[in-house]
Amino acid sequence: MFNAFMDDQQLLRYSRHILLPDIEYQGQEKLLNSHILIVGAGGLGSPIAIYCAAAGVGKMTICDFDDVDLSNLQRQIIHDTQSVSINKASSAKQFIQLLNPDVEVIAVTEKQTEASMKVIAKDVDVIIDGSDNFTTRYALNRIAVSLKKPLVSGAAVGYEGQISVFDMRHDKSPCYHCLFPDTGDRSETRCADNGVFSPTVGMIGTAQAAEVMKIILGIGESLEGRLLLLDVKSMQWKNIQLKKDPSCAVCSK
Repeated sequence: MFNAFMDDQQLLRYSRHILLPDIEYQGQEKLLNSHILIVGAGGLGSPIAIYCAAAGVGKMTICDFDDVDLSNLQRQIIHDTQSVSINKASSAKQFIQLLNPDVEVIAVTEKQTEASMKVIAKDVDVIIDGSDNFTTRYALNRIAVSLKKPLVSGAAVGYEGQISVFDMRHDKSPCYHCLFPDTGDRSETRCADNGVFSPTVGMIGTAQAAEVMKIILGIGESLEGRLLLLDVKSMQWKNIQLKKDPSCAVCSK
């Protein structure tokens, strides 16, 4: 993880960021000294990890206990044919180390409990949900609420995707449970069962990466309190305003 002044190679690598008035040298230092948690190294996790690593996010913990399958390669762009049968978090680490040696990657390859994931999340700046199931999403939401961490959540299937930010550092922010209450009867809609147009996950994952970096840098307006819906077939984005549920079982006081 980066802890000193940038050297000449780093100044050149990140020069196009440093030229931006909202980032400059100090902003790039923030990225280099940040630590993010990416849960899921699949369709969403791939562009999240790639763009965050390329941008110089200094440390990332990537959690995925699944192995790369040939059917993943149509959309999970951090893996290649040589990665088949390798753990996804380990494969992602290999890719990132080649992309940007400045980045420290911790690959968590074993399935985690909510308690163990909370320990992992304790020291990170942003939690990113790139999973494909409600069980993990609800667990990450509870962790984010408990630790008062920002959670960047995304989902995609078919030609449609969605993204939002639940910034639990702010008392007025809704949480994931406010948007999708856990009634215990939600059916999963997964790519493995329903298919997915490969650019869809790329577009949502890239948007998640942008939200992550904006949060770290403290620039712009995040998607906190908004749900952004994408329809790739019509190439339309829809913005829906969200409100905190005062009776939410997870985040209400």
